Amino acid sequence: MIVFALPKGSLLKESIALLQSIGLDFSAFLDSSNRQLQITDPTGAARALLVRAQDVSVYVEYGQAQLGIVGEDVLREKQPNVARLLDLRFGHCRMSIAVPKASPYQSVLDLPPHSRIASKSVRCAREYFQSIDLPVEVIPLYGSVELAPITGMSDAIVDLVSTGKTLRENGLQEIEVLFESTARLIAHPLSYRINADNLTTLVDKLRFAIAAEPASK
Repeated sequence: MIVFALPKGSLLKESIALLQSIGLDFSAFLDSSNRQLQITDPTGAARALLVRAQDVSVYVEYGQAQLGIVGEDVLREKQPNVARLLDLRFGHCRMSIAVPKASPYQSVLDLPPHSRIASKSVRCAREYFQSIDLPVEVIPLYGSVELAPITGMSDAIVDLVSTGKTLRENGLQEIEVLFESTARLIAHPLSYRINADNLTTLVDKLRFAIAAEPASK
């Protein structure tokens, strides 16, 4: 039986809709009264695990799930040993650098050496600033990153942005986009290579389903 790792949060609803389009129903995860963390499709063809978005690739890498749906931002941050199969074309967002609107730093080139940068995505932040040869101190945070520059703890933040509403409401503005991110289908490398449980047939169904639908915004 093929096992999917599905992400809690913003990608879940569209992930379930995509799987429904190929005949797999895990919609019980959307029921607020449901407390189950794993569900078997009514046809018995597949099972799904509901995990934190940051843990999807871990379950796939270690073989507890053969397939997973996860944001490109998580893959860049964690760099797991998984097979990256498909861009699912939903969950559009971007990894950006933002500063207070009143900041003297209105572009990345304005940031002085050894600036303090707060971020949940520490690897992505460090790699970007290394790529432009600007030494900075990256401060790891795991919630309310927007508070860091407001309180003076950092000069800027590197964070995931969707609509930009949270930045605007906290007096911040984007000054650089590091990369764009969408949901991706990943697979356990060995399972995919040996076509365990006829995995490639299911992946092909997903590929055709994506091709038949317009990209979401």
